[in-house]
Amino acid sequence: MRIEYDIKLGFKDVMIRPKRSTLKSRSQVDLDREFTFLNSKATWKGVPIMAANMDTVGTFEMALALSQHHVFTAIHKHYTVAEWNSFLALAPNDIEEYIAISTGTGEKDADKLAEVIHQNPKLKFICIDVANGYSEHFVNYVQNTRNLYPDKVIIAGNVVTGEMVEELLLSGADIVKVGIGPGSVCTTRVKTGVGYPQLSAIIECADAAHGLGGQIISDGGCSIPGDVAKAFGAGADFVMLGGMLAGHDESGGELIEKNGEKFKQFYGMSSATAMEKHVGGVAEYRASEGKTVEVAYRGEVAITVKDILGGIRSTCTYVGAERLKELTKRTTFIRVAEQENRVYTK
Repeated sequence: MRIEYDIKLGFKDVMIRPKRSTLKSRSQVDLDREFTFLNSKATWKGVPIMAANMDTVGTFEMALALSQHHVFTAIHKHYTVAEWNSFLALAPNDIEEYIAISTGTGEKDADKLAEVIHQNPKLKFICIDVANGYSEHFVNYVQNTRNLYPDKVIIAGNVVTGEMVEELLLSGADIVKVGIGPGSVCTTRVKTGVGYPQLSAIIECADAAHGLGGQIISDGGCSIPGDVAKAFGAGADFVMLGGMLAGHDESGGELIEKNGEKFKQFYGMSSATAMEKHVGGVAEYRASEGKTVEVAYRGEVAITVKDILGGIRSTCTYVGAERLKELTKRTTFIRVAEQENRVYTK
């Protein structure tokens, strides 16, 4: 047993200090990023925000809506091959630039991934998603996937430490998902005691990834547009959102009416709800590590997207970053006192 005494920070522990800016308007800020990925050598350009691969967020309908803003969707892994074929047959020609097909690490997952890609070779991104990215089995699966699909962009996670980011990149991943337990419907920290404050995880993992020429995704913990800006300021290349994109027309989840008000169901993919739906229940050897909530119905996702993008543009004007790429270089975080923190989170 050992104890690390260095302070680790989450989004609520800091604010971004404003700096002198020459920007006259938010409209001057360019939110597009362009990347050439480490192992696939593929290129991508767009707004580096991602809808999470949850079946109450990462839907085909969400992908169609977000792609209009050049925003990315990691499609959840529970669509069938036939559903993928039907979607891609009718989707815009450039949709492969803004979607990833998600997969687990089981034999059936690999078989379905192979079939979908065989029938739809234009698909460009693969998201290999597990709760615990520290297992040897996961690393080997990433290596095997890279060998099978040398030209595909591979997203892999989740981890929270620099050394594991480096191992996944060296094993064939292009982008590593960073985050254990920060999500609003994730209970991993409660059930296991395992986790890492998200802002510090981003800072440390981004440093490791960028040293090798790879990228990271900050996955989880953002509840307001300011959190998204902080994630980019800390060095995240992409920011993945779950709860912020739940509750919309394009989101999955059952629509519920109570006392004349509308809500939509939102749950973690390790929740009892998700496991009942997709695998017949929670296995005897494990515990549910997610919860199910009802979020207020919010209409079309386009309104929320504009609010998020507008917030990030405003952050950039406060610190003088003309391009999103410059935000991390222009960011100085200040720690906030406990009392200030309570006021800020109201």
